[in-house]
Amino acid sequence: MESRHANQILIGVLGLAALGLVYFLSGPAAGPDKIRAIAEPAAVPYQQTVRAPDFTGAIGWLNVKQPLSLDDLKGKIVLVDFWTYCCINCMHVIPDLKKLEAKYPKELVVIGVHSAKFQNEKEAENIRNAILRYGIEHPVANDANFAIWRAYDIHAWPTLVLIDPEGFVAGTVSGEGNYEMLDHSIERLASEFRSKGKLSDQPIAKLQTPSTIHDPRSTTPLLFPGKVLADETSKRLFIADSNHNRILVSNMKGKILMIIGSGSEGLKDGGFGESEFNHPQGMALKGGMLWIADTENHALRQVDLAAKTVRTLAGTGRQNGGRGPAGLGSETDLNSPWDLAAAEDRIYIAMAGSHQIWSYDLRSGRAKPFAGSGREQIQDGQGPEASLAQPSGLATDGKRLYVADSEVSAIRGVSLETGSVETLIGKGLFEFGDRDGPFEKARLQHPLGVAWRDGKLFVADTYNHRVKIIDLKKKTSAAFLGTGRPGREDGFKPSFNEPGGLSVAGGRLYIADTNNHLIRVADLKTGRVKTLKLTGL
Repeated sequence: MESRHANQILIGVLGLAALGLVYFLSGPAAGPDKIRAIAEPAAVPYQQTVRAPDFTGAIGWLNVKQPLSLDDLKGKIVLVDFWTYCCINCMHVIPDLKKLEAKYPKELVVIGVHSAKFQNEKEAENIRNAILRYGIEHPVANDANFAIWRAYDIHAWPTLVLIDPEGFVAGTVSGEGNYEMLDHSIERLASEFRSKGKLSDQPIAKLQTPSTIHDPRSTTPLLFPGKVLADETSKRLFIADSNHNRILVSNMKGKILMIIGSGSEGLKDGGFGESEFNHPQGMALKGGMLWIADTENHALRQVDLAAKTVRTLAGTGRQNGGRGPAGLGSETDLNSPWDLAAAEDRIYIAMAGSHQIWSYDLRSGRAKPFAGSGREQIQDGQGPEASLAQPSGLATDGKRLYVADSEVSAIRGVSLETGSVETLIGKGLFEFGDRDGPFEKARLQHPLGVAWRDGKLFVADTYNHRVKIIDLKKKTSAAFLGTGRPGREDGFKPSFNEPGGLSVAGGRLYIADTNNHLIRVADLKTGRVKTLKLTGL
């Protein structure tokens, strides 16, 4: 959970305090990130106290052709999700919302209110891409100016507000992991208002219009590729075709050699044609094996490229809701692993969901935290004393890990010997921009990828739609590729759309151009960019 106010972690009562808070109807005892639930719901009748503000102030709507108001939704239970698409906690809430929508198809309407953290997230087209990437089907209001956020007195992402069929606030809760509380509350609201004849099972007219979201599946063989790995030794590329739930292996010219995964979303080991992934991201090669961060399965997968088999080495398929103890990998829950790096006898994992770097020991098969306390912040220090914020990209020079620490728009260095963390670029959760110069003045915007080569770092400055070069000796950052605006031009003045992964091999930089659904290739000497043409699929 992330507060909009820098250096503040919001706990205790959240949400509609200024309006007069109404507590959740029922549910398990609430933790510090949740509002207090009524312990004995039967003994405390539900009272309508606060009328919910309308959605006034949205600058646009997505997934619906017309703007919505609470009057349009009268007779339905409404669950309002305040989110921003960069936020890993917001991503974790989406499966819960889908489960609730499936369980209460006639009773419940979910409304997303996208109140952007980063400047890049305010753009409707970028939100549209996020909606497609996350498979969101409910209406989303673009609250770029925080008008709805302020009306509801929200303080943190994600926050969920439950509204009864007559338009009164039934409760609010912040953070992730609240499915059971929400389910119980919706069930009780449905029962109470159905008995009063005030719950409608009829469809909402404005929700029956076709979606305005364009599906890009027919325009390219890839769908939101998150990461790419170039192996100079074998002259192969490994592409995380993330939203197709598979890994593609090609030669350097783009001819497909192997397809790893059936394409079905799931967690299944076995041969290439039957194995399943769930939005895989980063990869590493070690010991003749390909290692995969299977992000939404919360798992570390190992691929035997010779035997053409996949098996799970760490993770159970369950999200680690805490910060996680050390343990045998097959028995240890992980939390949204986003990228990998191999060094000596370990696989290092950018554990975006717990704001940590973990390690997997190839000899013992044990997985454990390596750096980071689990607190979402930017703080240097030794191992568990340090804080990271949604680490999403890893690279190594054999002595240090380099981390694209996305939510603090930072590049961090982590000693492989001691686990000590040092910030190279970045200042805080709300310090971001697009500025070149010495480390202390340079700014990035939500970087997701990093690659090391010959004393320099190449950074996927994702929300600036650029690739930047960090000179570790001179301690400077400079724009290398990209215009700063989304596009898909090749040549000497190329443009990208939220590039997420980088890899260097043979004098070329390979770029996972995520929102363009492409792999781009840059000549490191000339800076000329070409789009890789994939053949043989």
